[in-house]
Amino acid sequence: MTTTLEQLRAGQLAGTRRLKLTCGLSEFPREIFDLADTLEILDLSGNALTSLPDDLPRLSKLRVIFASDNPFTELPEVLGQCSQLSMVGFKANRIRTVSGTSLPPQLRWLILTDNELEALPPEVGACTQLQKLMLAGNRLRTLPEQLAACSRLELLRLAANQLDGLPAWLLRLPRLAWLAYAGNPFSEALETMALIDTPIVDTRWDELKLEQQLGEGASGVIYRAELLARHGDTSRPVAVKLFKGTVTSDGLPDCEMAACIRAGDHPNLIPVVGKVKDHPAGTHGLVMELIDPQFTNLAGPPSLESCTRDIYAAATRFEWASAVRIAYGIASAACHLHRQGVMHGDLYAHNILRGGQGRALLGDFGAASFYATDDRQLGRSLQRLEVRAYGCLLEELLDRCDGLDTEAHIAAKLVKLKENCLSEEVDSRPLFDEIAADLSALMDSDHGDGAALPAI
Repeated sequence: MTTTLEQLRAGQLAGTRRLKLTCGLSEFPREIFDLADTLEILDLSGNALTSLPDDLPRLSKLRVIFASDNPFTELPEVLGQCSQLSMVGFKANRIRTVSGTSLPPQLRWLILTDNELEALPPEVGACTQLQKLMLAGNRLRTLPEQLAACSRLELLRLAANQLDGLPAWLLRLPRLAWLAYAGNPFSEALETMALIDTPIVDTRWDELKLEQQLGEGASGVIYRAELLARHGDTSRPVAVKLFKGTVTSDGLPDCEMAACIRAGDHPNLIPVVGKVKDHPAGTHGLVMELIDPQFTNLAGPPSLESCTRDIYAAATRFEWASAVRIAYGIASAACHLHRQGVMHGDLYAHNILRGGQGRALLGDFGAASFYATDDRQLGRSLQRLEVRAYGCLLEELLDRCDGLDTEAHIAAKLVKLKENCLSEEVDSRPLFDEIAADLSALMDSDHGDGAALPAI
């Protein structure tokens, strides 16, 4: 909750652990230091700040700082002196320079999305706790080789930069599971081709009647709509996603639209009906099948504390047969995507819609990236990277499974599959077609009582 400067100055916030001030600040309010004994999360986004005070380390318990939408031109060096600081977010500033001394020793999560950064300092390799690094929408042409030392790095966003390729060492990082690189020069041709060479039909704006808003994400707004009758068809309900057209933490909306189109048809993907044409404001959009409202998100996104792992409702449990069906459906969808040369990039439970009896739909292509299907080596490397993300999903499903205690041999196979997917020896991970085949065989097998698991 946003508080006011007046509340802070009146001493009404004593003992607070979180502070958010958005009130046109051009200087850091010294009264914040009155909270030094308790303050852990400080949000100064949406102000006019260009610097932080040299004595910021007086906030000795500070773990998280946000300063998005400010005019900083460099990442403040004083951050590197904050001993407990683990999350730093300076999105949508004007940052051109990051000094090695500005990186805190306990850094786990760094957000520098939508800035003017041309290089990362080699000292980033000393950030041994780094798990999430978000650099979309900058001017990076290379990555420092020292980043290879960040063996705990799990999520990396490189979309919409000036990279001419991915360094080989990047795909060897033992824990990297979520990668986005669309919107760079080396992938531009594939993205353009996906928008041009497509079977998706154009849907004129005047053929759509927008109704209520269904949801909103970083890249766009989704509406329920009616697709009006044409060519003898009858009118029918659809979903329309209108893209905002600005860089997100994952990448560019146009790249997301290209990936949705290239993905094609699969039972575990949301079908794309058409591409919006002739929007009066020139807005890009997609028309999709309307999903049954009984489908709900499998989980919520990671928290500040969990960093890279999704958050499930405390009561979330799965019958083991349902969990296996979900796991199979997502593996099958991922296998299909990689055959099209598409890496999802954000294979997470919070991007999966769950219906009854283990039905599952993989959505949100905001972090998707393209690769040439004839580049077999690159394709396998990217697929094994994404298999680790799948291993995290499988682990979460198994942790919330009921009934596996009576299915010992199935439990053992699932645990072994999970361990193989999570292996830090990248080349030892299975590919998605192997995973889908193993789960399909498991569903068809006799599981101890003479009855096979019913097919999906």
